[in-house]
Amino acid sequence: MTAVPISFDIRLLDTPRVTLAGREIALGAARRQAVFAALVLNSGRAVPRAELIAAVWGEDPPSSAMGNLYTYVSALRRVLEPGRDRWSSNTVLTSQGGAYRLHVRAEEVDVHRFERAREQSRSFRASGDARSELAALDAALAEWQGGEPLAGVPGPHAEAQRVRLGELYLASTERHAELMLGFGRAAEVTRPLLDLAARHPTRESLHAVTMLALAAEDRADEATVLYTELRERLAESGTEPGAAVTRIHAQLADDAARPARPRSPVPPRHAGFRGRTATVARLRQAFTALADGGHGGSHWIRGEAGIGKSALLAEGLRDAATAEVQVGWGVGDEPDRGAPLSLLPEFLPRDAANDLLASLYAAHGTMPPTMAVIDAVKAFVTARCAERPVLLVLDDMQWADDTSLLVWHALHELTDRLPLLLVSASRPLPTGHEMRLLRRLLPRTGATLIDLGPLDDPTATDLVRSWTLRADIDQGAVRSLVAAAGGNPFYLRHLVITERQGLSADTPAPELIEAVYRHLRPLTDDTRQLLHAVAFLGNNYRIADLSAVTGKPIPALVPFVEEAMTAGVLVEDGHRLRFRHPVVRQVLHGAIPTALRVTMHRQLAQRIAEAGGGLSRVAGQLLAGPVPIDAWVEQWLTANVEQLSVTVPASAIAVLRHAVSSPSLSPPSRELLAGQLRRSLLRAGLIEVTGPGQPSVPDDEYSAVR
Repeated sequence: MTAVPISFDIRLLDTPRVTLAGREIALGAARRQAVFAALVLNSGRAVPRAELIAAVWGEDPPSSAMGNLYTYVSALRRVLEPGRDRWSSNTVLTSQGGAYRLHVRAEEVDVHRFERAREQSRSFRASGDARSELAALDAALAEWQGGEPLAGVPGPHAEAQRVRLGELYLASTERHAELMLGFGRAAEVTRPLLDLAARHPTRESLHAVTMLALAAEDRADEATVLYTELRERLAESGTEPGAAVTRIHAQLADDAARPARPRSPVPPRHAGFRGRTATVARLRQAFTALADGGHGGSHWIRGEAGIGKSALLAEGLRDAATAEVQVGWGVGDEPDRGAPLSLLPEFLPRDAANDLLASLYAAHGTMPPTMAVIDAVKAFVTARCAERPVLLVLDDMQWADDTSLLVWHALHELTDRLPLLLVSASRPLPTGHEMRLLRRLLPRTGATLIDLGPLDDPTATDLVRSWTLRADIDQGAVRSLVAAAGGNPFYLRHLVITERQGLSADTPAPELIEAVYRHLRPLTDDTRQLLHAVAFLGNNYRIADLSAVTGKPIPALVPFVEEAMTAGVLVEDGHRLRFRHPVVRQVLHGAIPTALRVTMHRQLAQRIAEAGGGLSRVAGQLLAGPVPIDAWVEQWLTANVEQLSVTVPASAIAVLRHAVSSPSLSPPSRELLAGQLRRSLLRAGLIEVTGPGQPSVPDDEYSAVR
């Protein structure tokens, strides 16, 4: 007998609702809904119990969390499969190896339908099909009913998803409005945009498109008032409106009806740009040669995420906004990666590129052949170079599709005979076949490869001083921020913001966590898992330590270590490895809920000890939690306390203090360890001998050794 498939309609873009075979079912209590939401948004993936507990309870789960989770899962199984016999196997919510998996189809979940339609809109945008892009965005936004995603659902996972989905909704709405304005339909979007702007009073991109909609309806005065209100709100936090919205306001002041002047493709300079003097000079010289004599060339800037490539481009090519040079400036976007021809409308002037793509699609009916695209773009750029010199900039090139990269290579071959300057910037990862091919070929054929390294400490210190709002921030705090960022200005800025909020990298703000996780996203799952394990080892470790804590042989770990080094996350330090930016380790460690951190440190301590790791490594794990004194810890300490006190006396004192204050320590072990602590304190000069064999114990030490 063939089983009838279960049909769900799951809605999370409002108060969670589930319809089973046309009838709504009750999900139950709020935390049960939180478990369900975490499973839905990870549908098709096995979600470990520890991850679900962290998703629902966060940093400090109660001791009853595991039992409650079992209860919630059992209740969810009953409501999701109401007709299932109690002795038969689950098919919708299954478990295996300490994890749960929810089996629902993507089309049954409104979040997945929204994200799929949004991805389709990007593909249409890449092909220049504005009408199909608008239709796809209509379908995506139709999934929203006007409420808040996961309304009423508790827990850090639900909160993070509310922020993520809310951001995607706003970005989709803004792009939808831009398209509607392009089709002369401003009247249909102005009122909803004004309502959204009132709910998000400091979101500049939303205010920008709302101002354009008002201007299109001959309501320029209202647009000016909207800008003034935005500027006043931003001034309260010590900032000013960005270049895009300021430019629209300036255009409105020139022409009260609507902006008329063409937008400069050159992005605004980054306020307070510092350092990179030689590289900035090299870019300016290249551009000056192009503008003055028509001499072309090709420059490729490579550097890790957040190292300042975009700021460097804006600073080094800032004169392009005023010179008599035709400029195309494109920026790759991670969600567009792999979409055919995704970057052609970006680094070529948009209107001309859209016409070019439209003619190619019209001539070939479907996706045009790669050579047809290359020939058409080469002809287009050659014709433009006959008019005036051309500068094409492609930032975040790592997100380019293969066809766009092949086009870029073909254009590079023109730079030795045309007034054409190509400037690109990319991260070392991700990198596909075509990117690796470019990396080998372009330097051999005349391209200048610039590897952008970390900022030096004086420049980083200057930046901290310019960004912080506290005039009294002490030099020690500045040095700490500079050291944690490791020369990465993006991390440095987020650390300054975190410091303003009274937090630190060890207790990171959500924005800092998201910044680090976004940079690690292109790495393979195995490499990311390795980095999470590494974050618990300390600041400096050997691959042998990794082998001990992961249980994998060293040869199996080498590819993942190499990938992390290529990405600039790990660096060699003699015979050891360390995180290039300490903030990455601090975030990976600090973002884990406290209870889970303690458990992981306890497990790593035992694994290192069993693998023959150094005593200081084991002690470091015991102190990092700090790990409760259980039977294994007690046995390890009593067996190794004398050697530990000799080899690493400071760590020994700290571990022994922690141990002897533990109520779970057995009396014989307490006597042994307390005696060793007295001797260690005496050798360290922290207690004095007042008589023959009688140490004098200061008050602050007495409670630890009595």
